[in-house]
Amino acid sequence: MYKKVVVMGGGTGISYLLKGLKDFPVDITAVITVSDNGRSTGKLREEFHTPAVGDIRKVITNLSQIDEPIKKMMSYRFQTSSDLDGHAVGNLILTAMLDITGSLKDSIDSLSKLLDVKHRVLPISEDSDLTLMGLDKEGNIIEGEEQITQAHKQLEKIFYKNEPKVSPEVLDAIKEADLVIFSMGSLYTSILPNVICREVKEALNKTKAKLMYICNAVTQPGETDGFTVGDHVKLLNKYLDKRKLDVVIASNTHIDSKIAKKYENEEQKEAIPIDYEEIKKTNTELIEDNLFTIEDNLIRHDSLKLCFQIFSYLMRK
Repeated sequence: MYKKVVVMGGGTGISYLLKGLKDFPVDITAVITVSDNGRSTGKLREEFHTPAVGDIRKVITNLSQIDEPIKKMMSYRFQTSSDLDGHAVGNLILTAMLDITGSLKDSIDSLSKLLDVKHRVLPISEDSDLTLMGLDKEGNIIEGEEQITQAHKQLEKIFYKNEPKVSPEVLDAIKEADLVIFSMGSLYTSILPNVICREVKEALNKTKAKLMYICNAVTQPGETDGFTVGDHVKLLNKYLDKRKLDVVIASNTHIDSKIAKKYENEEQKEAIPIDYEEIKKTNTELIEDNLFTIEDNLIRHDSLKLCFQIFSYLMRK
């Protein structure tokens, strides 16, 4: 019987991780945030009063075993002067299925079957009005996931406008898991939106699963400026309540100075250093490796190496 892995996150980070992890002999449940209110997803939420479907579409596509042309079609965005402008085909399909079935989980299951997905994808909640909120260091309240990202502010706290009703299947998956992974991605808008749910915290407190964090490659402008790996671990632990991270995976890759400067100048991002002593103080095991690769002048995790480290840890536990 395969080991059971729950991967929590949102955005492109979790999609990239799952693209590699699906080729390993594990049973994956991907738990996806649904509070995004930007671009195509935001427009569809406003018009059809649905949870966010964009990150779910990305995950299903990357877990799919179907041919590449179909995957490209799912991600295709219309460029037109009509109301279709900016919408991804997969977002429209998921919204249509949600309108038909009345259930986001059922819609995901149907699309997963159509695209030959062997693993399970779950929304953190079916709530259609899920709104992420941020309190910055200056005491200002920021409403909306997109607005939090665009504000580039240091945040004191992240929370929901209304407490979500977490999907029961998510809680069952956490209870039965051998490993829970918090994927790379924006801490405040991709990872913590899962963790801050009261029912999820309770489930994480009770599960026997180990808790793992995949540290980001670079900082998030405003939100995590100057953060080290240890800072990321401490922030996650702060929100995790009683349970703390058991292990963090971080890359020790030397980043070429030209690439580093490009990130600093164009995106106000910098590589995240490993601070060994601070990580040690958190009682979190550190797994480090040369995990980064450069693709089109962009820093990316080497998916195969990363997932090999995850699988190796899972097997020794």
